[in-house]
Amino acid sequence: MTLIAPAPDRRRFLGATASAFAALAASGCTIRTAGRDGAPGAVRPAAGGFAGYGPLRPDPAGLLDLPEGFSYRVISRLGDAMDDGGTVPDRADGMGCFDLGNGEIALVRNHELQPRHDAGGPIAKGFGKRNGEYVPGGTTTIVLDAATLTVKRQFRSLGGTIRNCSGGVTPWGSWLTCEEAPTGPGQPYGDGLERDHGWVFEVPAAARGLVDPVPLTAMGRFNHEAAAVDPATGIVYMTEDRDDGVLYRFIPRTPGRLAEGGRLQAMSIEGLPDSRNWATALMALRKPYRVTWIDLDELEAPKDDLRLRAAAKGATLIARGEGLHMGVQRGQSEVFACCTSGGAQQLGQILRLTPGLAGAPDSIELFFESASKDQFDYGDNLTVAPNGHLIVCEDQYTAIVDNHIRGITPAGEAYTLARLTAQTELAGGCFSPDGRVLFVNAYGPTATLAITGPWAA
Repeated sequence: MTLIAPAPDRRRFLGATASAFAALAASGCTIRTAGRDGAPGAVRPAAGGFAGYGPLRPDPAGLLDLPEGFSYRVISRLGDAMDDGGTVPDRADGMGCFDLGNGEIALVRNHELQPRHDAGGPIAKGFGKRNGEYVPGGTTTIVLDAATLTVKRQFRSLGGTIRNCSGGVTPWGSWLTCEEAPTGPGQPYGDGLERDHGWVFEVPAAARGLVDPVPLTAMGRFNHEAAAVDPATGIVYMTEDRDDGVLYRFIPRTPGRLAEGGRLQAMSIEGLPDSRNWATALMALRKPYRVTWIDLDELEAPKDDLRLRAAAKGATLIARGEGLHMGVQRGQSEVFACCTSGGAQQLGQILRLTPGLAGAPDSIELFFESASKDQFDYGDNLTVAPNGHLIVCEDQYTAIVDNHIRGITPAGEAYTLARLTAQTELAGGCFSPDGRVLFVNAYGPTATLAITGPWAA
């Protein structure tokens, strides 16, 4: 997912904690439990540790190489006819999976489209227009038979937004879709636009067509990437895809009712103004650091300077925060954040934030830092597998890309899970509520894949 500045191309909250955890699991997030070796969600490693599922086997269809025992099918492609009369648009990005009941699951899928791109047909209603027409970004929803993965219907569910990059599922059954586009009238790349963009929008998973677009302005206007909701508190954590970005959290006035407003804050790591480890390795691996939070103001940020004002107040710099995933370990929430260009090799880092319990301070650690391209190269979207392993989608920035899905064990061992042979990125990784299917997007041309295999091994 590129930054917009350098390249224009590119209902009530579940009050009981136990109920919220159950809802989070049903929405496609994995609850991490203690494995037999005592590590959260771990499997018993062989001598020398878990080394992966074996070598990748070439895909006869020339799309995705997988290990023995794994297979995939394409469930939706660019140009496929949708039930609302449109066709599947391009640039499929972040995605969430939800249990709709009655044997159905839904995928709500972002499309990172800019105003000049094809929308896949006319948009009947939406948020913003350019030169009198709704801009093409937004979401599509795919409803599947949960047992067979047969597509039952698919349709556009949000329109009139720009560069919907990633987002996150909520415990109350909706998708938070994030605009990576802080632009608008009179601003860079804002020619012809009628409204400011750069917001978060909420799309109910059970929607059956285009939703009324409501920008969640109290969650800030910036180069939004991903979001993750703590089911215990309703706090929303958010990343920002900038080299000098920060990590945000939104404390809603009423948990589960984000449109009612709340407080936006930026993370400050005690004694650590910069977590990127570029020039100097300031952040040590697997060392816990105390976290505090800084209140922010002027959240509509017409100058796209929210991160700069946050840093001036003491917020810690993050190297291109992208994928976020909320998990639960022994009843304790934890947030994994992928920092795409962080680390001494600038290949990527993963941070693990642990919210404090009973008034204790939050803490954070550098969970993983890629030391070579064989571990991962520009990790982007991430999720957690049923066995507790992190699943990371790569998004390389080279003339010829060789993007993979990488796994990282709870012990920090990296391995290769899949290789995409198409010249595009992988995005939107999320598991079905029962944990048996990993859904992932090939960004462009759009292809949404369902991968099955021995995830619990």
